[in-house]
Formats: sequence, structure tokens, C-alpha cells
Amino acid sequence: MATLRAWCIVVVFLLVTLAMIPYQIFNLRFRPRAARSFPKNYHRFMAKLFGIRITTIGELPKGEGVLVVANHTSWLDIIIFSTLGEVSFVAKSEVATWPFFSTLAKLARTVFVERTKRQATGAARDQIRDRLLAGDTLVLFPEGTSNDGNRTLPFKSALMGAVEARVDDGKGGSRAVKVQPVSTAYVGLHGMPMGRENRPLFAWYGDMELVPHLWEAVMTGPIDVIVEFHTPMDVDQAGGRKALALKAEAIVRRGQSRKLAGFAGPTCEAAAVPVPGGAVLAPAAA
Repeated sequence: MATLRAWCIVVVFLLVTLAMIPYQIFNLRFRPRAARSFPKNYHRFMAKLFGIRITTIGELPKGEGVLVVANHTSWLDIIIFSTLGEVSFVAKSEVATWPFFSTLAKLARTVFVERTKRQATGAARDQIRDRLLAGDTLVLFPEGTSNDGNRTLPFKSALMGAVEARVDDGKGGSRAVKVQPVSTAYVGLHGMPMGRENRPLFAWYGDMELVPHLWEAVMTGPIDVIVEFHTPMDVDQAGGRKALALKAEAIVRRGQSRKLAGFAGPTCEAAAVPVPGGAVLAPAAA
């Protein structure tokens, strides 16, 4: 039955996606407003198809450009975040070369980043800034890579330089763009708590091949995910780009670890105190 279910999911995914690609191409050329909203509707359908049950705490700010910074576990993160708002992603440049999946990324207005070259990083930062000033919500995974879903890696601050851009504050002055820390935790499998040993079945990291991993995840699901939107911040409040990255990392790490430990309520962000070296001082029961 698991194999039959997986084949049905894959067939429906391919049929629906291939049918919708021309529609989104048309939107991008002639209907920019629809091009923003369509990916959310498409991914909501895909979340139901793949059996991804999402619980949210908090919500995205609306009506302005926002940079979402989150921990990164899997290709499933793309579906998860896209169901929750009209968002685009910041992805490594290699994604733009992948057969089929690069087309989907481009149709979702993804910003592609060459992380290994300083000059290219600066150009990507400027592109991110321009999109934020235009009112877009962009999702950035500052870890720079995905992992096994049981932890949060250190955040890299280079691409977060875009958050130093200024926007009109509505009072005759200016302020920095908002940064939204978000923690994502894969917590359930078939309605039961998901243990550490099961998260790599859905986490895509290291040298895993994408297609075989996708098939294994479809065979294993459905899953439960908790997404927590923490209090937005900006570079002025944090005291600089690097300080902001460190603070956001501490909050996201604490949010993820609490959800993996079974704490369902909002995270006490004041308890997540970043210290030099990337550690976090926090009471265990806070």
C-alpha cells in the first residue's frame, strides 16, 4: 500500500505541475499579481498531496518587504513556507542548473546566489535588497546548507547585509527592513512523535541524491511540522548585521529545540541569549 500511495502521489505531482507550468509562465509575463499568489495555492495543494500537516505559531508581517531567516532541513521546507504566505526564496546558484526543479524555482521568482565568490555575493545582496524594497517577502536559510533536522547550524551573516537597506517609516523618516526569525521542526510521523532516527528520512543534506530521497520521503510520510514565527527585528535593534544574525540564530535554535522536545507553546525568546562562539545560554525549563 505504501508503494501504491507513493506512485499515486508522484503521478499526480507530475501531472499537476506540468499542467501549471505554462499557467505560471503566463502569469509572470502578463499578470504579476497572480504570479505572486499562485505559488502559495500550488504548494498548499502539494502539502495536502504529500501529507504534510503544518501547525503554525504566530504569522508573517504583511504589507511590506520582510526577510525571513530560518533553519533548513529539507526540500520540503520550500513547500512548507510557500503554503504560509506569498514568498520567494534565496537559493544557491547550483539549483538554477538542476533539471526540472530549476524551472520550478525560477517560476517562483527565486533569487540565486553564488556563495563562494565575494563579488557575486555582493550582487546577490543588492538583488535581495531591491526585492525587499519592492515589498517582497524572501526566505533565506542563513546556515548555508541543510542538515539532519535535529539541530540548527551557525548562521552566516554575509547575505543579511541586505537588511541594512532603509524603508520609509511613514513618519517622514526611515527604518531598516524587518527580519523575521522562523524555526521549523519536523515533529511527527503518521501522527506519532518523530524520533531523531526518523528525521533523516525527510531531511535532505550532505551528498544525498534528490530523486531517491524524494521517493523515500513519499514512501515514509505523512508528517507533522511545527513552524514558529518569532518576533520580527531589524538591524538597528540588534546593533548591526552580525549581531542580528547571531541573535536570530539563537532564537531559531531555541525554538526548534523546544518543539523537538515536545514543548508546543510559544518560545520564550528572552531566554535565548547569544554569546560569543555561537552558544546559547537559556534555562532548560524556560
